[in-house]
Amino acid sequence: MSLWLQMVLYGVGGVLAVVLLAALFRSGRPVRRLLGSTLQGACALAAVDVVGAFTGVSLGINWLSGVACAALGVPGIITLLLLKLIFGI
Repeated sequence: MSLWLQMVLYGVGGVLAVVLLAALFRSGRPVRRLLGSTLQGACALAAVDVVGAFTGVSLGINWLSGVACAALGVPGIITLLLLKLIFGI
């Protein structure tokens, strides 16, 4: 991966982390919101994995899906499913 692409990816990741932290602290209960979002995302990932046996749609459990479910919750899992649909991975 080229240096400029790494810089762009790290920059976008940093901006997203700052936005996520700002949203969490704005709610007044940042730890509770983060734990709730992480728990909902983990349950959604498990549900997609279980239902995938019947529907054929599944997500692999790896570091990317783990970070997406921990940081973004259910919208992160939906985004991963849409990306899988779009790119056909």
